Amino acid sequence: GKPTTRTPIITSSISDMVTYPKWTIPESIIKKEILPELKKDAGYLAKKGYSLVDDDGNEIDPYKVKWAKYVDEIPYKVVQGSGDDNALGVLKFNFPNKYSVYLHDTNQRYLFSSKTRALSHGCVRVQAWEDLAKFILRNDSLNSAKNAVPIDSLENWLITKQKKYIPVRKPIPLFIRYFTTDVDDKGKLVFYDDVYGEDGKIREKLFTDKPFL
Repeated sequence: GKPTTRTPIITSSISDMVTYPKWTIPESIIKKEILPELKKDAGYLAKKGYSLVDDDGNEIDPYKVKWAKYVDEIPYKVVQGSGDDNALGVLKFNFPNKYSVYLHDTNQRYLFSSKTRALSHGCVRVQAWEDLAKFILRNDSLNSAKNAVPIDSLENWLITKQKKYIPVRKPIPLFIRYFTTDVDDKGKLVFYDDVYGEDGKIREKLFTDKPFL
């Protein structure tokens, strides 16, 4: 995630996958990014490929809404339909967490060639998403053969662009952590960019009123 929308520290497990998912945009993004744009131009949603939906699933015409009266939240959902252009790509990995984040493919796969990848709203793009999905299904097959979804079914749903919910019978542990140092295969200490400024905060606490060499 970007420094302003950082990826949280999480301990969880992957519980299910969804092929060709829809993206229901979180309220935090609506408040910070979408609502200000709608106040300037009600056609913003159409330009982005988003739909405005009420609690009953009815699509709402954004031109008939008085956007100026809303400040912190709106009584609608903003949804991006499934497809190759969806921000979540063609596969999403869900896991229980209070932050509404998940792992997912992306419609911007070119970003993986970039050295700087702290670009999301908190979710994590997975470069080898298909390999991960197949690993999960193979793991299910080994541990729960009767109920496991076959890999060829996943491949077929992706080819035919079908939205399918795939339960993970043997949940895969998931740990999201933040490290700015590591040790490589040769035992050499490696430093990474401190995109969230955590090291600076630690230095301030440890070396307050002390010269830092």
